[in-house]
Amino acid sequence: MDITTWITNHTEWADFILVGLFRKSQHSALLCVVIFLVFLVALSGNSVLIILIHSSAKLHSLMYFFISQLSFMDMMSISITVTKMLLNQVLGESTISVPECGIQMFLYLTLVGSEFFLLAAMAYDHYMVICHPLHYPVLINHRLCLLLASGCWFLGSVDGFMLTPVTMTYPFYRSREIQHFVCEVPAVMKLSCSDTSLYETLMYLCCVQMLLIPVTVIYYSFIFLTIHRMNSAEGRRKALATLSSHMMVVTLFYGAAVYTYMLPSSYHTPQKDMMVSVFHTILTPVLNPLIYSFRNKDVTGALRKMLSVESFRKQ
Repeated sequence: MDITTWITNHTEWADFILVGLFRKSQHSALLCVVIFLVFLVALSGNSVLIILIHSSAKLHSLMYFFISQLSFMDMMSISITVTKMLLNQVLGESTISVPECGIQMFLYLTLVGSEFFLLAAMAYDHYMVICHPLHYPVLINHRLCLLLASGCWFLGSVDGFMLTPVTMTYPFYRSREIQHFVCEVPAVMKLSCSDTSLYETLMYLCCVQMLLIPVTVIYYSFIFLTIHRMNSAEGRRKALATLSSHMMVVTLFYGAAVYTYMLPSSYHTPQKDMMVSVFHTILTPVLNPLIYSFRNKDVTGALRKMLSVESFRKQ
């Protein structure tokens, strides 16, 4: 039985109402245009980065393969959230059906979970580059790239399949206003009229395993200790430069995820939750290509080469 049928059979048909970003805004039309432009920038920036990575032989490495996967996840994440929000604003609607909410939640959880594991896999790649540079070309190959990426997508989908049915089968109050612009688990759970403390605890433990343990162990136990033991100041500088872009992305993504899924509900308000989600869902997909391109000579070099080839063809 597919997830749409499952949700439909186990949930009442009353639609949810997504309050969204525009209801309390005095300049909703302007805000809609700004978000649409940011959406286009995110799609174009990540698309260019993916094309560069796949077209330039110099970028055919595990690190850039992971970056292309990250860009693809960002494109999907902003597409499944922002398009519904903008469409509702244009049509003057705010409702989302139960099956649509379940599908959006499942896709969102799958992408967030996959990105958790992908960032951990990228940390492992940095660990191998810094701690075992001589063994890196032997141990890291195309097969391992595909295996790690497939594992990230699989584990992310497991997260979606576990949390979505449980969330959608809780009984809800008659008022179905979701104080959010996306069917995110914490926002939907606030509508439940039953005790959700056990479920929130399990979700917290799940996030600890997915968020903190992999990256903390790899970074602090291996990479930073290895850098600290380096005798050469130049070696430490190069190693930290290798980590800097990834650390910025990890801080942006994990910081928002820790707030959303790990802090107690007493720390949350609808306004704070939406602002954090805007930063994580809308702004981060714009920032990631900038972080990985403008701070990377290989990517900027490939971009200049591609632009020069295109200009030469036009001549």
